[in-house]
Amino acid sequence: MTEEAGESPATLELPTGETVETGTVFSFNGYPYRFVPLDHPEYRFRLAPLYWGGGDMDVPFADRDELVEQWGPESRGVLTDEEWRDWLIEARADDRFGEDELDAVERELLGEEGGLLDRISRAFRG
Repeated sequence: MTEEAGESPATLELPTGETVETGTVFSFNGYPYRFVPLDHPEYRFRLAPLYWGGGDMDVPFADRDELVEQWGPESRGVLTDEEWRDWLIEARADDRFGEDELDAVERELLGEEGGLLDRISRAFRG
């Protein structure tokens, strides 16, 4: 993480060695998240899930060491569009995720309103 005098950090180094900015989406514990710097007495940054971000689902961190501790085996860092497409295919077969949620995540990740995965999913649903 870098920090200018008196300002919140602008970037975050992931445990993978990749550096992300606030707009970069990455896989944290099997879900797409974004880094959000904080001006907070206890927390330096939070990770906001792509769909549920900005609420109770955000994960605050006091420092990068805490992130490293919580970086689970399903965390993969920055993924390519193809890797996100693969993630979406797997997620659509997982009951933990709703169709509206995954449709919104697909649009956010790939900018594909009614994209291929959406059409395939609808075809299987009937």
